[in-house]
Amino acid sequence: MTYEVMVLAAGQGKRMKAGKNKQFIELEGKPVIIHTLTVFENDPMCKEIKLVINEKEVPLFEALLESYGISKVSEMVPGGKERQDSVYNGLLRMENAEIVLVHDGARPFIRQEVIHRLVEKAKRDGAAIVGVPVKDTIKKVNADLLIEETVERAALWMIQTPQAFQYSILQKAHLQAKEEQYMGTDESSLVERIGMPVHMVEGDYENIKLTTPEDLIVAEAILKKQKAE
Repeated sequence: MTYEVMVLAAGQGKRMKAGKNKQFIELEGKPVIIHTLTVFENDPMCKEIKLVINEKEVPLFEALLESYGISKVSEMVPGGKERQDSVYNGLLRMENAEIVLVHDGARPFIRQEVIHRLVEKAKRDGAAIVGVPVKDTIKKVNADLLIEETVERAALWMIQTPQAFQYSILQKAHLQAKEEQYMGTDESSLVERIGMPVHMVEGDYENIKLTTPEDLIVAEAILKKQKAE
């Protein structure tokens, strides 16, 4: 059982306030994107990686891939205006794949074991995503920041990546969204929209997305914990 993965690294991550693409921020001396790519580089089930990037940063990524010996990146794909456009661009380069994963370049702590469970579920049932149950109490508020209701927490999950799909399903979902000019919040929302069931695979709370400067503090702690394991 194998898969191909599309790693999204084109966004500039303005909330990180780093003055550069957050993929190049270093964690323990190694760029975030290299931490992420290494997980797939070392996974025997991963056939190849499509790296979706800003075209202006091609030389920077090329240098990093060579320096760290990342050999599974078969192509660097130009990103689009929105995330959904970037994923569509990547899909156009993955027509021979059976199972396609979409992963955020800024999630460097995804575990191989979780990936394998995700791929197995997608191969069997068509579409699967990684998530974790919500731990905090969730309130729904209105425009005036008044609480409208307390949402039942048991049914709520925080969604992460990778998200995994049989290629034909994700392609159909994207083509329909494009035709109807619909912009979803993630890949699974497009698949849900065409009436396909999407299955949840439980991941772990360490699979964080690095978005703000505070996340880097947590990331350093996760790295130290993983080294001690």
